[in-house]
This record gives sequence, structure tokens and C-alpha cells, in this order.
Amino acid sequence: MFDDALVQQLAAELQQSQQTRTQVEHFSKRHPGMSVEDGYRIGRAWVELEKAAGKKVIGHKIGLTSRAMQISSQIDEPDYGTLLDNMLYTAQAGEVLEIPVKNFIAPRVEVELAFVLKAPLAGPNVTVDDVLAATDHITPAIEIIDARIEQFDRHTKVMRKVYDTISDNAANAGIVIGAGDPAFRADPHTTNRPWCGAILRQNGAVEETGLAAGVQGDPAIGIAWLANKLAPWGETLQAGEIVLAGSFTRPVAAKAGDLFEADYGPLGCLKFKFI
Repeated sequence: MFDDALVQQLAAELQQSQQTRTQVEHFSKRHPGMSVEDGYRIGRAWVELEKAAGKKVIGHKIGLTSRAMQISSQIDEPDYGTLLDNMLYTAQAGEVLEIPVKNFIAPRVEVELAFVLKAPLAGPNVTVDDVLAATDHITPAIEIIDARIEQFDRHTKVMRKVYDTISDNAANAGIVIGAGDPAFRADPHTTNRPWCGAILRQNGAVEETGLAAGVQGDPAIGIAWLANKLAPWGETLQAGEIVLAGSFTRPVAAKAGDLFEADYGPLGCLKFKFI
């Protein structure tokens, strides 16, 4: 296990990377004994640095929710990170939201659903029924993932390990949600969650399609998992928070000038452009 001084040092490196938009080398390569717990400790220390700088926690994200991603990452459960207020972008219905690409290093776009809570969820025994009772509404959401720790080692081209991803706030850097259309506020009980789907277009071409069933069969399962996973750290999901349930498409790389349209059918459409 890393000592506190090393955890703080690595969190400061992430902070520096965030500020300079310059990637750092794999923590797991420099410190071969790194564990999943070390990764979460670094991620939490980085969040504390961000909070000290004035950022506010607005929710959480769940990642690596598909079985294929877990196998490729050599883990048997999802990972998670924290959403901060500076990560939130709101797309008005019928309009194209402009997102400055300078806010990111190597942005990629994922299609998800988010659960907006109206009541707290405290583990360790949270169930899907508890999640639905505590959810105000489900809404289409785009996660913008990024890599403050380089995805591939600059020397060996080896892919980073899951410990690196976890310490890097589970790769989260932004979230896009919609406003101005009642369709964006889906009822958690009556909505057929596994059959919620989306078509992601990039510059007019269909790049990805998917169903929310790809997120552990039902995205609500991940919310319960997260509430229970946070319990040993003395943390709970809070009323008003946004929880990203996990992607049901592969990530799509984005660059300046790219126009995206995420069409969720009866749940509405998110349009945004990187500038």
C-alpha cells in the first residue's frame, strides 16, 4: 500500500496535468506494487485538491460496466469516479451546445444514462428497488472521458493498467445532459431501462448504437453497486446528485470541429460540438 506522502504526490501530478493539459506517465509502471485501493486513494486525494480550489461535487460515475471491458482490464467489477461542477455541460433541446476542446487533453465520447437522485442512498445493502425509489428521474447523458495519465506508455506503447485509470478519476472529465425537453426526465419505474437505446452520430455519420442492457443488464444495478461500494469509505450518494450508470457504446474520439448528435428516441436528443 502506498504511504500518504506518495498518494499526495501522485494526486498533485494529476492536478498539474489537469492544469497544463500535459499527460503524465503510468503510475503503475513507476510504482509496480500499485493496487486498486491505491488508485482510489489517489483519486480521492485529487478530488480533495479540486475541492480546495473551489470545485464542488455534483455526483459520481461508474465505468468498466460491460463484461468485455472488465475482461480486457483484468478485473471482475466496475470502477467509479467523482463528478465535479466544472465538468457539467448542459445542452438545450433543439440547440447545439459548444464545448471548448481546450478543456481536455484527448477527449472521447461515451453514450450513457444518468440517474438524478431525490434521496440519499447509503450502503451496504442498497437494492435496485432502493435505487428506483431514490431516483427523481433518468436522463440521457454523454460522458466525456479523458486521459491525464497517458493511455499508452510513451516508450513501450503498453496500455495503462486499471489502477492508473482508477487513480485518474476513472478517466472522467465531463458530462453532457439535456434541458428544455420533458423527454429528458424519464420515470425510473415506468421506463424500460434495459431497452433504452441511442444512436450516436459524429459529423452526420452513425458511429455507435447501443442499448442500456449492455450496462450489467440494467443500469440501475450499477447505481446500487456504487452505493454499496462507497459504504466502507464512509461515503453515500446524496440527494440532488447525478450518477452516470456506465457506457453502452465504445468511446469515440473527438477533436475540434466535430459535431455530435446522440439520439435517444423517446428520451430526447443531445447535440454538441467541440470548438
